Amino acid sequence: MASKPVVTSLYSLARTSLQQSVSWYSSQRRHWNYPPNADLQGAVRDDLRALRAASEKLEQQIIKIAAFGLVSRGKSSVINALLGEKVLDTGPINGVTKWPKSVSWNPPSGKIKIELIDTPGLDEIDGETRANMAREISAQADLILFVIAGDITRTEYLALLELRQALKPLILVFNKIDLFPETDLDTIYQQLQQLSNQTHKPLFTPDEIVLISAQPQPLPIRIELPDGSVGEEWEYPAPMIQPLQEKILQILNREGKALLALNSLTQAKVAQKNIARKTIEMRDKEAEEIIWRYGKYKALIVAVNPIAFLDLMGGFVSDLMMIRALARLYGLPITSYEAGRLWQTIIKSLGSLLLGEVASMMMLGWAKTGAIISSLWENPSGFTMVASTVLTQGAIAAYGSYIVGKSTQVYLENGCTWGNYGLDTVIGEIIAQSPPDAIISRLRG
Repeated sequence: MASKPVVTSLYSLARTSLQQSVSWYSSQRRHWNYPPNADLQGAVRDDLRALRAASEKLEQQIIKIAAFGLVSRGKSSVINALLGEKVLDTGPINGVTKWPKSVSWNPPSGKIKIELIDTPGLDEIDGETRANMAREISAQADLILFVIAGDITRTEYLALLELRQALKPLILVFNKIDLFPETDLDTIYQQLQQLSNQTHKPLFTPDEIVLISAQPQPLPIRIELPDGSVGEEWEYPAPMIQPLQEKILQILNREGKALLALNSLTQAKVAQKNIARKTIEMRDKEAEEIIWRYGKYKALIVAVNPIAFLDLMGGFVSDLMMIRALARLYGLPITSYEAGRLWQTIIKSLGSLLLGEVASMMMLGWAKTGAIISSLWENPSGFTMVASTVLTQGAIAAYGSYIVGKSTQVYLENGCTWGNYGLDTVIGEIIAQSPPDAIISRLRG
């Protein structure tokens, strides 16, 4: 019970983060001093809707659970068994489900609103249509039931990897267990470990694998007829679905709000990145002008400054101003503090490339300072050497500014999802603070 306040706090943090994003991207303030671009506004209209929908999803508090898997694994039967009635069509013919279908599920507790989503088999729809449908449904789902029946195929394994990379909490549902009496949980887990030997850790723990039989095969029953003859009838056993019901409710009671928050933030992050990417693409010419302008400023500041240390400080201030100017051009919120952190990140990521610039500027700066002192007191003709040093140092500074500017564009494509209430920050907090036995904790790393 000690984790409840933490979950509530993270849920509130997620709500604040989403409200802040919607407020910023929906307001005219984000255009700063740049006039709104009609083409750009049209290009990001759907992304703005997706951003608002992510915020509304968190407020509605409806958990969406999608059943994924290959054809004929019994996904529709699993949902019917959870519902306790046959709502979805099933049959012996492959591919009865052609399009995603959603149904409401009211579990015995009655405290949680759940929507179950049935999907076509991943191997039924070929090519881009299948991939787009899978991505769309997985984006909507807060929890995914990946249904298998027998040995895991290569297609299933690759689909599982893709879902893990998309930060999707998963339950592996081994269906039709009545057809595999010799198969037990340890055998399944060992197979998964073998399939996972290319990753840092197994795809699942034993606790995340559930064995069920959603629609057991009918059994022949011998009966004696009134005339004394012997006949045969078929008995249809009840679904063995309770382990999955208990697992779902256990997860939702423990971390349902965290699952909602995580998925809402992830959807909003995708929308923000799309807005940022489209904005950067459509304002590329203006961005190039800003980068070159600040490159000239930095070159001038460094060139005319006679003191070596102040060269670096002036260049740093110029870079920060350029980062903020680019963020404002793209309509992204960024403070001076965040601009400074972004500058540090860029410097670290570029490593030796900009380290060479700093070292060169320091050496040339000291050489320039020494040459100025020498020319003033001993050799006035030494101004030629000063001029040469100034030009070289200014050129290096301008090049460094250009590299920082182009790198800033790459980082700003994430849509400023950092900061105290940034989407990336809150997503990281939810995953980091989830208890070790939580299904969300499996998403770490």
